Amino acid sequence: MGKRLQAHNIRIRTFIHATEDPEKVLEALETLFPEDISAKDIDFEVIETEGYFGNPILVVDAELRHSRNIRKFLENLRKMLSEEDRRYLWEHAEEKVDDTGTFYIRFDKQKAYLGEAKVSEGEDVIHVRIKVKAFPMKKESVVKAVREWLEGEE
Repeated sequence: MGKRLQAHNIRIRTFIHATEDPEKVLEALETLFPEDISAKDIDFEVIETEGYFGNPILVVDAELRHSRNIRKFLENLRKMLSEEDRRYLWEHAEEKVDDTGTFYIRFDKQKAYLGEAKVSEGEDVIHVRIKVKAFPMKKESVVKAVREWLEGEE
Protein backbone atom coordinates (compact mmCIF):
# COMPACT_ATOMS: atom_id res chain seq x y z
CA MET A 1 0.00 0.00 0.00
CA GLY A 2 1.48 3.33 -1.00
CA LYS A 3 1.56 6.38 1.18
CA ARG A 4 -1.62 8.38 1.31
CA LEU A 5 -1.57 11.74 -0.32
CA GLN A 6 -2.97 14.42 2.00
CA ALA A 7 -4.71 17.33 0.33
CA HIS A 8 -6.52 20.52 1.39
CA ASN A 9 -8.85 20.43 -1.58
CA ILE A 10 -9.31 19.07 -5.07
CA ARG A 11 -10.55 21.20 -7.91
CA ILE A 12 -11.74 19.79 -11.19
CA ARG A 13 -12.46 21.86 -14.26
CA THR A 14 -13.56 21.11 -17.78
CA PHE A 15 -15.13 22.96 -20.67
CA ILE A 16 -18.33 22.14 -22.51
CA HIS A 17 -18.25 23.43 -26.06
CA ALA A 18 -21.40 24.30 -27.98
CA THR A 19 -20.94 21.16 -30.09
CA GLU A 20 -20.89 18.90 -27.03
CA ASP A 21 -23.71 17.33 -25.09
CA PRO A 22 -23.47 18.71 -21.51
CA GLU A 23 -24.91 15.45 -20.12
CA LYS A 24 -22.08 13.48 -21.70
CA VAL A 25 -19.45 15.84 -20.38
CA LEU A 26 -20.88 15.56 -16.86
CA GLU A 27 -20.84 11.78 -17.22
CA ALA A 28 -17.17 12.02 -18.20
CA LEU A 29 -16.56 14.07 -15.06
CA GLU A 30 -18.35 11.47 -12.93
CA THR A 31 -15.82 8.86 -14.07
CA LEU A 32 -13.22 10.52 -11.86
CA PHE A 33 -15.41 10.47 -8.76
CA PRO A 34 -15.80 7.35 -6.62
CA GLU A 35 -19.38 6.15 -6.35
CA ASP A 36 -19.50 6.64 -2.60
CA ILE A 37 -19.06 10.41 -2.81
CA SER A 38 -22.50 11.95 -3.00
CA ALA A 39 -23.24 14.82 -5.35
CA LYS A 40 -24.10 17.07 -2.40
CA ASP A 41 -20.49 16.79 -1.19
CA ILE A 42 -19.23 18.32 -4.42
CA ASP A 43 -19.36 22.08 -4.94
CA PHE A 44 -20.40 22.50 -8.55
CA GLU A 45 -20.32 25.70 -10.48
CA VAL A 46 -21.10 26.20 -14.15
CA ILE A 47 -20.04 29.48 -15.74
CA GLU A 48 -20.99 30.63 -19.22
CA THR A 49 -18.21 32.24 -21.16
CA GLU A 50 -17.06 32.69 -24.75
CA GLY A 51 -14.39 30.94 -26.76
CA TYR A 52 -11.88 32.63 -29.06
CA PHE A 53 -14.37 32.91 -31.86
CA GLY A 54 -17.26 34.12 -29.75
CA ASN A 55 -18.71 30.64 -29.49
CA PRO A 56 -20.42 29.89 -26.17
CA ILE A 57 -18.52 27.68 -23.76
CA LEU A 58 -19.58 26.40 -20.36
CA VAL A 59 -16.89 26.10 -17.72
CA VAL A 60 -17.65 23.38 -15.20
CA ASP A 61 -15.88 23.61 -11.86
CA ALA A 62 -16.20 21.01 -9.13
CA GLU A 63 -14.49 21.18 -5.76
CA LEU A 64 -14.05 18.68 -2.95
CA ARG A 65 -13.14 19.97 0.49
CA HIS A 66 -13.91 17.41 3.20
CA SER A 67 -10.94 15.26 4.10
CA ARG A 68 -12.94 12.01 4.00
CA ASN A 69 -14.09 12.72 0.43
CA ILE A 70 -10.66 13.91 -0.62
CA ARG A 71 -9.17 10.65 0.70
CA LYS A 72 -11.77 8.55 -1.16
CA PHE A 73 -11.22 10.54 -4.34
CA LEU A 74 -7.43 10.15 -4.22
CA GLU A 75 -7.55 6.43 -3.40
CA ASN A 76 -9.97 5.86 -6.26
CA LEU A 77 -7.91 8.01 -8.64
CA ARG A 78 -4.71 6.11 -7.90
CA LYS A 79 -6.46 2.80 -8.58
CA MET A 80 -7.78 4.12 -11.90
CA LEU A 81 -4.37 5.24 -13.15
CA SER A 82 -2.61 2.78 -15.42
CA GLU A 83 0.92 1.69 -14.60
CA GLU A 84 2.08 3.73 -17.58
CA ASP A 85 0.29 6.89 -16.43
CA ARG A 86 1.58 6.53 -12.89
CA ARG A 87 5.12 6.27 -14.26
CA TYR A 88 4.56 9.27 -16.52
CA LEU A 89 3.26 11.41 -13.64
CA TRP A 90 6.12 10.22 -11.40
CA GLU A 91 8.69 11.24 -14.01
CA HIS A 92 7.01 14.61 -14.63
CA ALA A 93 6.11 15.37 -11.01
CA GLU A 94 8.55 18.29 -10.91
CA GLU A 95 6.73 20.15 -13.66
CA LYS A 96 3.25 19.07 -12.54
CA VAL A 97 3.66 20.63 -9.09
CA ASP A 98 3.78 24.41 -8.73
CA ASP A 99 5.27 26.56 -6.00
CA THR A 100 1.99 26.71 -4.09
CA GLY A 101 2.00 22.92 -3.73
CA THR A 102 -0.68 22.25 -6.30
CA PHE A 103 -0.36 19.03 -8.30
CA TYR A 104 -1.90 19.24 -11.79
CA ILE A 105 -3.18 16.28 -13.80
CA ARG A 106 -5.10 16.38 -17.07
CA PHE A 107 -7.36 13.57 -18.20
CA ASP A 108 -8.63 12.79 -21.67
CA LYS A 109 -12.28 13.88 -21.70
CA GLN A 110 -13.37 11.42 -24.42
CA LYS A 111 -11.79 8.47 -22.59
CA ALA A 112 -13.37 9.62 -19.32
CA TYR A 113 -16.73 9.51 -21.04
CA LEU A 114 -16.00 5.83 -21.75
CA GLY A 115 -15.22 5.31 -18.06
CA GLU A 116 -11.44 5.43 -18.29
CA ALA A 117 -9.03 7.77 -16.49
CA LYS A 118 -6.27 8.37 -19.05
CA VAL A 119 -3.69 11.08 -18.51
CA SER A 120 -3.49 13.40 -21.50
CA GLU A 121 -1.64 16.56 -22.48
CA GLY A 122 -4.20 17.36 -25.15
CA GLU A 123 -6.68 20.21 -25.39
CA ASP A 124 -9.90 18.32 -24.73
CA VAL A 125 -9.24 17.46 -21.12
CA ILE A 126 -10.52 17.43 -17.58
CA HIS A 127 -8.14 19.40 -15.36
CA VAL A 128 -7.59 18.10 -11.84
CA ARG A 129 -5.78 20.32 -9.34
CA ILE A 130 -4.81 18.76 -6.05
CA LYS A 131 -3.73 21.19 -3.32
CA VAL A 132 -1.32 18.93 -1.45
CA LYS A 133 -0.59 19.07 2.28
CA ALA A 134 3.10 18.52 2.91
CA PHE A 135 5.63 19.48 5.57
CA PRO A 136 7.60 21.57 5.13
CA MET A 137 5.36 23.30 2.62
CA LYS A 138 7.96 23.43 -0.13
CA LYS A 139 7.76 22.24 -3.71
CA GLU A 140 10.29 19.45 -3.06
CA SER A 141 8.17 18.04 -0.20
CA VAL A 142 5.09 18.04 -2.38
CA VAL A 143 6.89 16.34 -5.28
CA LYS A 144 8.15 13.69 -2.85
CA ALA A 145 4.66 13.14 -1.40
CA VAL A 146 3.16 12.86 -4.90
CA ARG A 147 5.81 10.35 -5.97
CA GLU A 148 5.33 8.21 -2.85
CA TRP A 149 1.60 8.19 -3.51
CA LEU A 150 2.12 7.15 -7.14
CA GLU A 151 4.48 4.35 -6.11
CA GLY A 152 1.81 2.64 -4.03
CA GLU A 153 0.96 -0.98 -4.70
CA GLU A 154 -2.53 -2.10 -5.60
